[in-house]
Amino acid sequence: MTEKLIRLLRILQAIQANPGISAKELALKCGTTVRTIYRDLRILDRVAPIMNEGYGKGYRFIGEFAMYPLDFTEQEAMVFSMLPSVVDTSKLPAEFDSAFDKVMSAHTKLKSRNSDIVENIAGIIRMGTPAYREEGKDPNLLIPIIEAILSQQTIRTQYHTLTRNEITVRDIDPYYLIPRDQRFYLIGYCHLLQKVRLFRISRFLDVTRTNADFDKGDFNITQYMKNTWSIDRGDEHIHFKVRFSEKAAPYIKEEEMFVRPRMTNMSDGGLLFEVTLNSSREFLKWLYQFGPEAEVLEPPEFRIEIRRQLVEWLEHYETDIPMLKF
Repeated sequence: MTEKLIRLLRILQAIQANPGISAKELALKCGTTVRTIYRDLRILDRVAPIMNEGYGKGYRFIGEFAMYPLDFTEQEAMVFSMLPSVVDTSKLPAEFDSAFDKVMSAHTKLKSRNSDIVENIAGIIRMGTPAYREEGKDPNLLIPIIEAILSQQTIRTQYHTLTRNEITVRDIDPYYLIPRDQRFYLIGYCHLLQKVRLFRISRFLDVTRTNADFDKGDFNITQYMKNTWSIDRGDEHIHFKVRFSEKAAPYIKEEEMFVRPRMTNMSDGGLLFEVTLNSSREFLKWLYQFGPEAEVLEPPEFRIEIRRQLVEWLEHYETDIPMLKF
């Protein structure tokens, strides 16, 4: 099956490169028989507009169809670019130089176009600046990150770990960009820790692409983020039941979430909201914005914890504004 697929691709490439090519010439290029080429062409006719202009005129594509752009890997492009230095071009047809220039020009133009697209996309995504940095002093690190994700190349970065106030150099295989709460996070394989981790982009001090390629293997983003409310992933299994008031219910229904809750309309116009999560911290922070319009019904221990926090907050406001010392 693999040999057949490769032969079908060679036929398509040969027809594009040599419009009017005959079945006999295709057979020679593919190292097979003319009869096999005829069978292959009947298969290809279902997916590509191939036509035969008549006896002795060979095969070509109809209209503007083409296998474009060139799908060179960086290694293939490098090897092809070295061709003039490893062969005696004086023994090749005069058209070789112009043909070589056209191929390399197409590849270079494609790379430039792709780079422009990535830069434009990254340029219209506005990211905030950490409070401790000067605004406008940071490069747009999304550009090399997006390029590395698309080309599946490892990146090298200096990363600031906030909890230890430590800067480490890390090689990361970038898998996915995740937007959360006005921030961007990167999910990728960390070579330093030898496991998949989540990184906050604003803590990258720099990013460079390496020449190392990577393969995501069987990594599944849906499974990785299962039961995760926002970013924090835990090992718990917490089933929340929350009652939202009639006032808050419409806003909850239109909320864009990364988990699938169960929502039941209540007779008083309110909403019963149920969701199972592996961590509670970010979910509770989200709930607090609704104030008394949201009431946690289960688990009971979280009702106790929320009550304790309310009492603690209230203590801050039972007296006049304290004098601040600097």
